[in-house]
Amino acid sequence: MNPILPRALLTLIPLLALLAGGCSNTSLETAEYRTAAYFETIRDKPEPLARFVRAMPKGGDLHNHLSGAIYAESYIQWAAEDGLCVAVTRMTLVAPTATAPCDAEAGRPPASFALATPWLYNALIDAWSMRNWTPASGVSGHDHFFATFGKFGAASATNTGKMLAEAAYRAAAEELVYLELMLTPDSGISRNLGRATGWDDDLARLRGKLLDRGILTAATAVTTNLDEMEAQLRDQLACGTPAARPGCGVTLRYQFQVSRGNPKEQVFAQMVAAFEAARRDPRLVALNLVQPEDGPTAIADFSLQMKMLDYLHGVYPGVHIALHAGELVPGLAPPEALTFHIRDSIEVGHAERIGHGVDVMDEERPVELMREMARRRILVEICLSSNDAVLGVRGARHPLRQYQRHGVPVALATDDAGVLRSSITEEYLKGIREQQLNYRELKTMARASLEHAFLTGPSLWRDLNQAQPTAACGSDGVGRLPPSDPCRQFLADSPKARLQWELEEALAAFESDLARDDARVLPAAANPEPAWGY
Repeated sequence: MNPILPRALLTLIPLLALLAGGCSNTSLETAEYRTAAYFETIRDKPEPLARFVRAMPKGGDLHNHLSGAIYAESYIQWAAEDGLCVAVTRMTLVAPTATAPCDAEAGRPPASFALATPWLYNALIDAWSMRNWTPASGVSGHDHFFATFGKFGAASATNTGKMLAEAAYRAAAEELVYLELMLTPDSGISRNLGRATGWDDDLARLRGKLLDRGILTAATAVTTNLDEMEAQLRDQLACGTPAARPGCGVTLRYQFQVSRGNPKEQVFAQMVAAFEAARRDPRLVALNLVQPEDGPTAIADFSLQMKMLDYLHGVYPGVHIALHAGELVPGLAPPEALTFHIRDSIEVGHAERIGHGVDVMDEERPVELMREMARRRILVEICLSSNDAVLGVRGARHPLRQYQRHGVPVALATDDAGVLRSSITEEYLKGIREQQLNYRELKTMARASLEHAFLTGPSLWRDLNQAQPTAACGSDGVGRLPPSDPCRQFLADSPKARLQWELEEALAAFESDLARDDARVLPAAANPEPAWGY
């Protein structure tokens, strides 16, 4: 859809499309069509729109940093329970020591002090998130955002199980069935081994040195840490008991985040650990490069890091790769850095998904690049709130519509919901308000999030664009009727297809509930949404 077209003209597009292509798959009386029509009547009504979007099944969140997903209020509570101190001049948590205990008079009050002191409580929330940040603060949104993680890091390092429970609980409350969470799950073992091993230009030889020094202990630590985190989640949410809380049913998978701003020997060691761990533990489904893409080491070593991934992909071809790329704007980095990061992440780094991709129009031959992404089905994880707060990119400046126009699959994601004071519901609302997304586009994005999730097994869809299911489930009324025996067996053998079926059931119920209430829907002919495919 071209957002600058008059809305009256847009109302004609779907009807013309239906007349031109026939109505074999889309009836003017379907629950989906009537839901889309109702959506348009509340598009400019904040309260009913928010209720609609919150209740809408949304599939998965594919771009979610666990430490950034947590709201500052939780970190303050956990810091108080852990006996941490607040270095007030920096609004940073620090552990007490024998020589530097918590001492309010020395500017290091206990974190518990904040729970009874409104000015400190609010100051910590503002320092640990984008709440109340303004350009007048003298610090850019980019710098304020990335500085938050070090300020609450002492609490996030020791409460990962609680963090996991909070993320899963919120996901369930917002009608998500799947989360891919980025974290550093090896307790820093690989980074330390990389530092001790040093650098070697021969990557195969360097990998051999790391294996000799015990890099596999990092892979073992990943499984141990994930086991402990998930056990704490089950305890926090009372999973498996009559008192189980929302979140127990959310499917969780993890990405090993590699710190691209570290020295090259540490980056490579983390990559090796990530590949080895993913080969051993099916819960760890991918690796990703994190930290500011404009950082000095990230800029200087970008091409080298892509070569590392290229080599390791050849050694571990079954491990998925998702990469932050194109999280840049002119002026934030030298102009040439904006011309190749997305392309090289795909062509050299073997990225199957791109996080952000904001500077795509600054890439060399951007249209050719997007056509290639569409052909290879490289999904872009769209993080609207993050791109607004960190890069100042919003509305028509955002390339979301460019990606859609060229057939690149996209899905909305939160990035760091706690730091951004956002949620997946807010991301959908922002897409509606600023990108003029319609219901079918939101539904397609929800489906795309599971289609491109790093889950095992074949997809439910033979052709997602046309909503055509695989042959085993082709006559089952996907999501509306119980699966047949062949379809049931197909779903049993494919974790991905099972979650996709679950989403379709939820969407069908959501649309049917709306369609049954005749007072809340428009006549079918009034549906104003444009035709846009996957």
